[in-house]
Amino acid sequence: MIDITRETKSFPFDLLLEADPSIDKVKGYLGRGDCYIAKQNGEVLGAYVLLQKDSIVEIVNIVVDEGYRGKGIGKKLLQDALFNAIQMGAETVEIGTGNSSIGQLALYQKCGFRMMEIVQGYFEEYEEDIIENGIVCRDMIRLSFSIN
Repeated sequence: MIDITRETKSFPFDLLLEADPSIDKVKGYLGRGDCYIAKQNGEVLGAYVLLQKDSIVEIVNIVVDEGYRGKGIGKKLLQDALFNAIQMGAETVEIGTGNSSIGQLALYQKCGFRMMEIVQGYFEEYEEDIIENGIVCRDMIRLSFSIN
């Protein structure tokens, strides 16, 4: 059984850095948000971070350990994030991902998120190129989920 709980002290930085390779950005939003970790038998399977801005809650990092991908854990994390966002009073949940994150884009849309914006050049500020699925990640695709 997978247990997802809020963590306030010990963050899985190695895992969170897989989804966002900027340690400064990860530390920044961990300081302002809530981190939730999925574990099974004490082993960390995945995590996500929520930031609240008035009636909008943003999922700023969601990641599944490489050894557990493709087993439905990402969907469980996303559903848990939506549940917690509703508990926080969100009217809208937002998430952003790279133009090269094909699997994530499919998952988010399957779970009811709709594309709302493209932030061109967002990932070009990172020190090293991010390459996924043979595609250079340059732009952020922003999606939203309406609670109402």
